[in-house]
Amino acid sequence: MIKIIQSKLFQQFDNLVFGFSTKIGLERKAPYYFNMSYNVGDDANRVKENREAFFGCLGIASENVAYQKQIHSDIIKVVDKGGFVGESDAMITTQPGIAIAISVADCIPVFLYDKKKKIIAGIHSGWRGTKANILGKTLDYLLHNFDVNPDSLFVYLGPSISRDNYEVGQEVASQFDDKYFLKNDGKYYLDLKGVCVDVLLNYGIPESNVEIYEGCTFKEKDLLHSYRRDGKLSGRALGVIYMKE
Repeated sequence: MIKIIQSKLFQQFDNLVFGFSTKIGLERKAPYYFNMSYNVGDDANRVKENREAFFGCLGIASENVAYQKQIHSDIIKVVDKGGFVGESDAMITTQPGIAIAISVADCIPVFLYDKKKKIIAGIHSGWRGTKANILGKTLDYLLHNFDVNPDSLFVYLGPSISRDNYEVGQEVASQFDDKYFLKNDGKYYLDLKGVCVDVLLNYGIPESNVEIYEGCTFKEKDLLHSYRRDGKLSGRALGVIYMKE
């Protein structure tokens, strides 16, 4: 059994495929469970099997999946083939048959689909990327280079860590508006999801076009990977978006 999180918003589009992996798959055990990353200490052959099983459930060939080395940047890549695309934190494609994969274990994964232009994008937004406005810059790129209309954009914010479990230092909290963090007993808790939602709405994307996963990677220990919870023994999830050919 493989447990995959779906987006109700994206399910309305017959040409669109989306899935977000969890810890549950192929009866994998602790510490890494159903892990999608080659870079956390898990056995490489096991990771390869995990990925192929996950992609197979979505009807996607492994070679058609585009990956990036995520570096908490504001770098955006336009991709037209599967495989490794280098260092970046956002990918865009207009090509049916090419899947975009975003790796996370607490950071905000954002997936976009333009129903008129037939464009998809995937974004990795940790606190550094959020501060650098990777989401806003990706929207700018779509608007200015592909003439995208915000009314045609549909967005899914996948599983991530909630404000109540994302403690940061004052030096991080001070880089964000006061409304995005909670101060409690001298500790600061940052709401990255809230920042991203505001960016989307400020760009004119209708609220009805935005779906937010309401759970928390940190709290859902039986379902989701969390680096903040499990440290070096945490696996990674992949969120994948794909337009059928």
